[in-house]
Amino acid sequence: MIISWCFICVFAVLINKVSLDVKVVGFNGGSVLLPCSSAKHDLKPQDINVLWRDKYSETIYDLIKGKDSLDTQDSRYKNRTQTFPDEYERGNFSIKLSNLTHADEGEFNCFITHSSFSDKETVWLFINETVNQSTEEENKVPETQSSWMKTLLICIGLLLTLIIVLSVVYVNCCRRKSSQAPI
Repeated sequence: MIISWCFICVFAVLINKVSLDVKVVGFNGGSVLLPCSSAKHDLKPQDINVLWRDKYSETIYDLIKGKDSLDTQDSRYKNRTQTFPDEYERGNFSIKLSNLTHADEGEFNCFITHSSFSDKETVWLFINETVNQSTEEENKVPETQSSWMKTLLICIGLLLTLIIVLSVVYVNCCRRKSSQAPI
């Protein structure tokens, strides 16, 4: 029984980890939306810190207690980032990164901290050579698709976990009944 619970816990952690990595394609010279959202909604911006870091742990953008804090922003990102303050209360802390170059390609991390929880999202940015106009248009509005995908994968993981637990309980009940049956 303990082995089953260990398997379930490992499986749930793996499902959650897989759902947190997002891949985004940008175009040299264009802009891209780097998604970051919390499953928690109706958040008070003054209770939240959001830290965006690149593959070298350089500061891209910081929101401290819901306010921009650009004092430590790396010079590579000055005047290239945009946030969406109207989305903060909905848990959306995505940023738009403009004037993309091949040097921007790689891992971006978004750390969300609150007094009651903390989250980390990883976004992998890939840069293509030419700007695709339709993709540029799609990136103008913050998307909540990654949040829905994360929620869906977590629900599937929980459903599979429930099925496994019920199967283990059923097998144990059948064993007990067969061992208690008169001979």
